[in-house]
Amino acid sequence: MNLVNSSSMMDAISRRVSKSKLGKLVKGYQQLKEASFISSHFGTYLTPQLASDHELRKAVFQIRHNVYCEELKFEPVAPDGLEIDEFDHYSRHCLIRHINSDELAGTVRTVRPLQSHEMLPIEKYCLSSITRHDLNPQNFDRKNVCEISRLAVPAQFRRRQMDRFAGAATGVINHQAYSETEMRCFPFIAIGLYFAAAATALESNIAHAYVMMEPRLARSMSFVGIKFEQIGPVVDYHGKRAPYYINKELLTRGMRPGFASMLNSIRKNIREQLPETERFYNDEILRFTNNNMISNRASIS
Repeated sequence: MNLVNSSSMMDAISRRVSKSKLGKLVKGYQQLKEASFISSHFGTYLTPQLASDHELRKAVFQIRHNVYCEELKFEPVAPDGLEIDEFDHYSRHCLIRHINSDELAGTVRTVRPLQSHEMLPIEKYCLSSITRHDLNPQNFDRKNVCEISRLAVPAQFRRRQMDRFAGAATGVINHQAYSETEMRCFPFIAIGLYFAAAATALESNIAHAYVMMEPRLARSMSFVGIKFEQIGPVVDYHGKRAPYYINKELLTRGMRPGFASMLNSIRKNIREQLPETERFYNDEILRFTNNNMISNRASIS
């Protein structure tokens, strides 16, 4: 179609449709295109995967050791090269796999206490920092709370210049490097990990989620329309961090259509993996982490 015909067509549409309605139609079409692109782009190159067996969980702990112990030095180096703590007993671990190379591009966990004595990391280490008493996790039944933590992206998947900045290893999005039209450059690994953690919580019907994170990470998540609610002041915990809260409504009400589509796709993928893993997940993860924590303590002593 030449420019004259195209212009004539737009004039004809404009005569039949009011300016406001035309604007809504154009915006709706653009949002539909963006939604389709974001979801398909992620699915073309990356896929979420639950750590459902011994080898995948070992890979999770190796990635975390590389990032948290060797690179960031938040935790001491372990003799076996695995970063494991007490909360892994009752956590679900997610990975993002790079389809073309078949390499694991990042990990995150959702800590899911089920017993009365099981705590969230935020409860054990930073409970006094929560000043929104109505949103204190101890107000809610154990099965209705979770915490998203230990997000880690290996260095080899942070090769781009725009991803080489402080915080990229733990998922901070350098939103100043991305414009509205540069979605091909968006850090899909980081946002895919957040969405994988969210998917595990949603599929388990968990009502309240918590995270200790840097305020700039919370701000960067607003780039995709996710508004975390800060529930306390910034404290010194592996750097300057603050407690944040989110639930299903806060997660979805302001999310841009493209990322909502991406979340739905990841959620469907996670849901399809759950039946197979739920049968042995808790017993296997407890046995694996117990054995490795005992081994680490023996090596250190």
